[in-house]
Amino acid sequence: MSLPHRTCPRRLIVYRDRVKIALMDSGIGLLAATAAVRRLRPDADLVLSLDPDGMPWGPRTPEDLTERALAVAEAAAARRPDALIVGCNTATVHALTALRARFEPDLPVIGTVPAIKPAAAGGGPLAIWATPATTGSTYQRTLIGDFADGVPVTEVPCWGLAEAVEHADESAIDAAVTAAAALTPDEVTTVVLGCTHYELVAERIRAAVQRPGRPPLVLHGSAGAVAAQALRRLGEQPAPSAAPTAR
Repeated sequence: MSLPHRTCPRRLIVYRDRVKIALMDSGIGLLAATAAVRRLRPDADLVLSLDPDGMPWGPRTPEDLTERALAVAEAAAARRPDALIVGCNTATVHALTALRARFEPDLPVIGTVPAIKPAAAGGGPLAIWATPATTGSTYQRTLIGDFADGVPVTEVPCWGLAEAVEHADESAIDAAVTAAAALTPDEVTTVVLGCTHYELVAERIRAAVQRPGRPPLVLHGSAGAVAAQALRRLGEQPAPSAAPTAR
């Protein structure tokens, strides 16, 4: 697939004193970050760019995923946004470098990084639920080494969970969550939601992993941090009325 190169604007464009933020993913995983952006800046114009025909991206080769991600980003860039959020952990792992090479510095590109650093700060044993493509990747292992040194970490591949969430398949969601919970050690007190789709079923994950007699399970998603980073890249601030997003 040949992808045309489009030149993005070289200055921040303001539409009616509002920022325009684009979000991209293969499917509805970008909704968590979209909601976070909306909480921080209710006045922002939003552009959502998806690849339903190519979903899921997780099982694809890095080369195929990168090509599809570039095409989705091109479609978003055509709407002349001020920033582009990659609302997908797996696409961030494999395609962020190519996306930034294509669009920056004209268009800031913000990736979605698993919230390993804040999760590890709690000190307790933690598990990272992620797609099989992200689990065990050099990218994730580097984050663990950088931010969770000395903290017991279990990487949990969640087979089929993103796809089940995408298709609202209730029985498949339950089966995938149950399978991943079985791979999660009983002593885990914190779970990193390493795929944006998982934030959409966070309470199901909490219910499946919470063990009787253990402290309340802490879940760490990335949506709030990604939305805040996008605004920082633009030199913008949350709206005064924005509700706190810390969890």
